[in-house]
Amino acid sequence: MPYPQIDMRQLKVYPLASRKSKSRIEGIAVNPDADPPAAPEIEGVVDEIARRILAARARGAAVILAYGAHLVKNGAGPILIKLMENGWLTHLATQGAGGIHDWEFSYLGRSEEDVRANVATGSFGAWEETGKYINLAVQAGAIDGMGYGESLGALIENEALVLPDPAQLEKEIEEALKSTNEFLPAKIELLKTIRKFNLPAGVVKIPHPYKKYSVFGNAFRNRVPLTVHPGIGYDIIYNNPYTNGAALGRGAHIDYKIFVHSVSNLSHGVFLSIGSAIMAPQIFEKALSFANNIKLQHGEKITGYYILINDLQKSVWNWEKGEPPKSSPDYYLRFLKSFYRMGGTVRYLAADNRKLLHNLYRRLKKLS
Repeated sequence: MPYPQIDMRQLKVYPLASRKSKSRIEGIAVNPDADPPAAPEIEGVVDEIARRILAARARGAAVILAYGAHLVKNGAGPILIKLMENGWLTHLATQGAGGIHDWEFSYLGRSEEDVRANVATGSFGAWEETGKYINLAVQAGAIDGMGYGESLGALIENEALVLPDPAQLEKEIEEALKSTNEFLPAKIELLKTIRKFNLPAGVVKIPHPYKKYSVFGNAFRNRVPLTVHPGIGYDIIYNNPYTNGAALGRGAHIDYKIFVHSVSNLSHGVFLSIGSAIMAPQIFEKALSFANNIKLQHGEKITGYYILINDLQKSVWNWEKGEPPKSSPDYYLRFLKSFYRMGGTVRYLAADNRKLLHNLYRRLKKLS
């Protein structure tokens, strides 16, 4: 017998606009074209990164940037947009919260709630529109083969979702049952959602008045892959009746395969991990192994790549001399240990991510 489960229908959700948010995007967004803060202490590393990126792009190699949600909450999204628009980034990756804050800023212009106060009232994460539209976007995008990130970017850029007619969808499912159609499960999940919530077919307009600040929307517009690598139960969108674990898992798995495809082009390329202590090193080590597995079957291997790790944690151990013993606390810094095990040229920079990226953008402009 299965263990008892909570009934999602018991959850009470609240209008997002009723939430007190800590940040307004118009107040925190960094202007990439303004003078960056002076940073003589990182100037040499910034120059090294910029030159590596330009060399990688000149030879058609990947430049991948993985980031945590704080980069979005710090207002650095516009810098990422400029880096994409200039062709200096070929792939971005984030976790679930990176997409959630990006979407809330795009839709409402504000994000970030008071966790302590809202957990006490049972309202933390229980915001109607955030959970509804992100979950629905991923479910709708899946029937066209899109992953989590592309589906969310399409919602923001197009300011709309397109829901199929349930009767037509049912016919397509009946036909797909006779074959090995890979979109069959996605269509079934979407049909269940449409019928469960009695959703109208056709174009559902969802205005995003602040979409110019959206990394996801601009990635979709510029056709730069932005993949999402979430954990089930990690993010506030799971506190919503529209949550569908099968659909979210499918979207995340599609994104992982897109990520591996980008990593397969990393020879003489650049991987930037910006404020992502867990997600970036975890997915990178698996993706690099996956990509090498395929490459080695053809007598090739991914080599000559450069890894830049940026976080705030000061490391006492000199990782360039090797891995510390297990008796050292530094051994347990996953964002250092995993990346230094991956080969290539690795640099660690303890610095504010806004300062790093703003100065990097300025340096790239000067060198181009």
